[in-house]
Amino acid sequence: MKIDLNADVGESYGAFQIGEDQQLFNEITSVNIACGFHAGDFSVMNSTVAKAKESKLAIGAHPGYPDLQGFGRRPMEMKPSEVYEMVVYQIGALKAFCDLHEVRLSHVKPHGALYNTASKNSEIADAIAQAVKDVVPNAILFGLCNSELIKAGKRLGLKTAREAFADRRYDDEGQLVSRVLDCSVLHEVNDIRNQVENIVFNQKVQTISGNYIALEADTICFHGDGKNVAENTKAIREWLVNNKVAVKSVEM
Repeated sequence: MKIDLNADVGESYGAFQIGEDQQLFNEITSVNIACGFHAGDFSVMNSTVAKAKESKLAIGAHPGYPDLQGFGRRPMEMKPSEVYEMVVYQIGALKAFCDLHEVRLSHVKPHGALYNTASKNSEIADAIAQAVKDVVPNAILFGLCNSELIKAGKRLGLKTAREAFADRRYDDEGQLVSRVLDCSVLHEVNDIRNQVENIVFNQKVQTISGNYIALEADTICFHGDGKNVAENTKAIREWLVNNKVAVKSVEM
């Protein structure tokens, strides 16, 4: 049994420091690096790729809506063609830094509201998948388990990775609960461990209504801007290893 642990990183920009990237790099196996639209900037992208390479992590692009003020977590009305161009632009920017550091761009994972929209909207999902195929056809497309994004990737013949979340709550449709609700994020390590245990060992997750839904995951995400995220991720990785789960990137 194996699982990939990923985190959204490289979300600092200018004078603003966000997240616990360096500590997280010791615990995860894949990184999703912000591409400058919802967070990050050219200097942060460059240094984060370099540090991820040094830590031997699988490197992915994390494109989002152009919404620094809302951290990319606010929905935006965009045509599929605009989403395609926006994602091409961001993947291309991060790929340039990967080329500079002679490391492969291994995956693409949309961020925030773009990710959530693509989970339900097949046209937006198709636009993102097409952007991945056109720019990095050998990359893995990360998407929410059982989502339109995974279906879109498979339709185009892309490699896909089904993603679950250690620190986010689910509704009965398998979607992430809106962050507007107080119950949307798990903060306590015991709650996070219980959710990861259900995902990895039982292929299911408990929803906010108390029901359980089926969920098979290849990778589990920890949000890089979450409270005590490095400490919690370290505890979860140690628990997984102690329970004979191999923690490896999806491509290994």
